[in-house]
Amino acid sequence: MKQFEVNFDGLVGPTHNYAGLSFGNVASLNNANAISSPKQAAKQGLAKAKALSDMGMAQGVLAPQERPDIAALRRLGFSGSDARVLESAAKQSREIFLACCSASSMWTANAATVSPSADTADGRVHFTPANLTNKFHRSLEPQVTGNILRGTFANEKHFAHHQHLPDNEHFGDEGAANHTRLCGNYGQAGVELFVYGRHAFDTSKPAPKKYPARQTLEACQAVARLHGLDDDGVVYMQQNPDVIDQGVFHNDVIAVGNQNVLFFHEQAFHQKDAGFKELQAKFGSEPLHFIEVPTAEVSVQDAVKTYLFNTQIITLPGGDMTIIAPTECEENEAVKRYLDKLVTLGTPIKSVNYFDVKQSMRNGGGPACLRLRVAMNDQELAAVNQNTLINDTQFARLNAWVDKHYRDELGEDDLKTLKTKKNMRLMKEKTMQNMEDFVKFYGITIALLENSMALGYPGIVAASAIKGYVEKKKGQNEASSSQKKQQPQITPEMLRALQQGH
Repeated sequence: MKQFEVNFDGLVGPTHNYAGLSFGNVASLNNANAISSPKQAAKQGLAKAKALSDMGMAQGVLAPQERPDIAALRRLGFSGSDARVLESAAKQSREIFLACCSASSMWTANAATVSPSADTADGRVHFTPANLTNKFHRSLEPQVTGNILRGTFANEKHFAHHQHLPDNEHFGDEGAANHTRLCGNYGQAGVELFVYGRHAFDTSKPAPKKYPARQTLEACQAVARLHGLDDDGVVYMQQNPDVIDQGVFHNDVIAVGNQNVLFFHEQAFHQKDAGFKELQAKFGSEPLHFIEVPTAEVSVQDAVKTYLFNTQIITLPGGDMTIIAPTECEENEAVKRYLDKLVTLGTPIKSVNYFDVKQSMRNGGGPACLRLRVAMNDQELAAVNQNTLINDTQFARLNAWVDKHYRDELGEDDLKTLKTKKNMRLMKEKTMQNMEDFVKFYGITIALLENSMALGYPGIVAASAIKGYVEKKKGQNEASSSQKKQQPQITPEMLRALQQGH
């Protein structure tokens, strides 16, 4: 049976903007109110995903969430037409309006924590969406994220989905950004490393003083229980509170792992020696490579600025590992010097590939932020919604989609006019013709649409239109109450209609 680590990259949404919403994220704060390019952001992400696919990696894509989040604004008391809701929110509460426009679901590493079937008690791949309680704009995502994941990984024989943890800071959970897995190969039982920033219930324990610790130990433990992980396959380590206060808001900003390699900065962890001893003991007798970058060679400031550790380490089909790094690493003298040295050290990492993801970087997300890693065997991969996997055809479709619907530039004032009365009228006139194009072009099945009503048609079609289209396609026959409780199924006839745009 073949084993894969599949990267599912988030497609950047059409409201990608720089509002400086993320306190503790240095890049986000430094670029607040700058002009963004949603089109460039989406195309940079797609180019990276396609390049990895061309390297022989299995690669997928997850849909953006509908923004502006008008439903959230209505929950907060804004009323009237969609256009009126947006107008009122922009005038009365700029901060809330901007938060509800955020396209932050592009950072898919925060989507969920994933445990592969080799590690879990029931032999299924487990998903728990992150609750992202620390930031309001991100806390809007978990429910839709869970729907997207259920639509992408729908086969209950192979995949298990959990509700996100309680929406409370005591169980603050930031997903795979604070989780990595070490293993011999992807199909073997591995050691899952959960990294937390603070203890939720014991204030005597070390914690950062300047910036928030977004992940708690208690959240990590809860996810491990939900996923049915054995204690012998789990290690909990605390992120260094001092490094959080230097702008390292997630562990994946200061450490990254892949198979038998853990690549990290000298200042990454609190009580690292004890943690590494436990990791090695649970990993077993096989070699485990701890690659520590000294502060003397790369400062924390340079690591954060270049996102040296928010890189992807991938295992190529030939067996060697390569680093997928942002071009900022290549442009920084100290970091480039270290990476040139790294590939000569005799570790499994033999090369570095640089990619331009500057639109993401300016909001505090490197290559690793843009992907969710899912280790699977060939049977599990075959059970994934195949329309979400990247190939030449899908890449061309998505690029064309971005060209057609995304703006070259987007500022705060532009967000206020995304859904004017004129646009709403045009939406109603074009909904059905565009919906045909949407389903065919984007490649999402009816099952996914049903489970993710809030996905929306980027910038044009509301969630209600998707629901109407689904109902039209299915006819007027009501499903039985028992059927409604089950995962929607797609028939061969429906799939052919989707693929043909009918």
